[in-house]
Amino acid sequence: MSKDETTTTAADAPKKSKKMLMIIVIAAVVLLGGGGAGAFFMLKGDTAEAAPVKGSVVALEDAMTINLADGHYLKLNFSLQQTADAGAESVDTSEARELAIDEYTGKSLEELSTEKGREELKKELTAKIVKAYTEEDKKMVMGVYYTSFVTQ
Repeated sequence: MSKDETTTTAADAPKKSKKMLMIIVIAAVVLLGGGGAGAFFMLKGDTAEAAPVKGSVVALEDAMTINLADGHYLKLNFSLQQTADAGAESVDTSEARELAIDEYTGKSLEELSTEKGREELKKELTAKIVKAYTEEDKKMVMGVYYTSFVTQ
């Protein structure tokens, strides 16, 4: 080995060790970051609200006829899925009827003729009903089931 070869090899050694150190540091940051994110989601999951337990189903007695846009009509009836927190008593359905009338009045036949449109409106109605039937942070109703849905 000549003197020049020894010098070159000694100069390369610090470059290799710096690269290795950078790789180790990056790997440690990635692993710690992933562990921290996992711990965050685990702790967040513990504080998340548990899904309500299903109770009895309350059916509206009569179907409603609701005016749609352009002279069309919707004949609608549905049931409310109560939670177990609601107890044995049935909730009063008057407010749910009013919310349904407000939600569907004036909607176009095109919105209601597709499954996507019906599901979107049902999702919005369900959210309004759940909010209306929540007392002291206790949900009394958790869902809506269509029992009649006829457009004309």
